[in-house]
Amino acid sequence: MAQPPISPSPSGEGLGWGTTLAKRATHMRRDPTEPEKRLWRGLSNSQLGGFKFRRQAVLGTRIVDFFCPATGLIVEVDGHTHDPDIDQNRDALMQQPGFTTIRVGNTDVMENAEGVLLHILSVAQGLPARAHWRLPHPNLVPGEGCPASFRPCRGHGRSDTPEGEGL
Repeated sequence: MAQPPISPSPSGEGLGWGTTLAKRATHMRRDPTEPEKRLWRGLSNSQLGGFKFRRQAVLGTRIVDFFCPATGLIVEVDGHTHDPDIDQNRDALMQQPGFTTIRVGNTDVMENAEGVLLHILSVAQGLPARAHWRLPHPNLVPGEGCPASFRPCRGHGRSDTPEGEGL
């Protein structure tokens, strides 16, 4: 009898995805949804008010759709399958170390990308620069101003591991 699939661990390592979060994020960057592609066209190359965004960025134990390191702004593009309660819990977890999350729907991006971009720009302009934060880097390390529950995946945010060298 076939074994049921094992859910991925919170860090994305081990059974389930069979890969690290960094590799999963790379795969997600190569195969974005259509709304993510459309939004990326307006966010890439610092086109939106000079703010630089990363797509499918690993932050702690999460992969976020878009991240602006200068302000700590997270932009999530949600489809109809997103669970609002789970999303609210994730947003609260990301808010603990000082990140701000904006959630936009697939339909909003597809039908009003310019309006979505203007909203993102407005929020980004209203946030303080991360240079004024106490946190040194978006890939936080427990004990350096972030809660212990917010752990970086292996090799991210740490230069004392072989995987983290050169970051």
